[in-house]
Amino acid sequence: MPLWRLTAVVVEMSFEWPWQYNFPPFFTLQPNVDTRQKQLAAWCSLVLSYCRHRKLYTVDVLEVQESPVFNNKKIERKLSVEAIQVVFEELRKKGNLEWMDKNKTRCLIMWRRPEEWGKLIYQWVSKNGMVNSVFTLYELSNGEDTENEEFHGLEDWMLLRSLQALQAEGKAEVITLDDGKGVKFF
Repeated sequence: MPLWRLTAVVVEMSFEWPWQYNFPPFFTLQPNVDTRQKQLAAWCSLVLSYCRHRKLYTVDVLEVQESPVFNNKKIERKLSVEAIQVVFEELRKKGNLEWMDKNKTRCLIMWRRPEEWGKLIYQWVSKNGMVNSVFTLYELSNGEDTENEEFHGLEDWMLLRSLQALQAEGKAEVITLDDGKGVKFF
């Protein structure tokens, strides 16, 4: 049983759904160009908010169709796989999604871009007087010191991209350690 089924009830109770979510036409792509643009913007916002709330970074297109975000059981409406692909393509154009395969069946969702994560991480490093310190990637994303930070639990691929963004700004250097990768902050 997929994890999203186990947590669907909790998420539905604690996640604040936009008004459109209970409006049946929202689940059918609209033919009018202006209406469709607004609809896609609303879908993009919903997907990013939902993924942020659930801390989802990787999505399977076929599985996600059954998740609460695209399947409103209360009004018995579900967005089609084709429409989900259109929403995901819009997210890709905005820089919030990358396809993991050429068949576009799995994707990385970036509800916060690597540069934004990097900024949050660097603020934490600076605030805690840890500039000129070395960390393993595990310490940053899973360590006790970061438990109350928004970046705690960040998936490795996104953490690495965030640190590479900081490296490009001259604020950090990604280094290889005996047991994997680490980072030194400047």
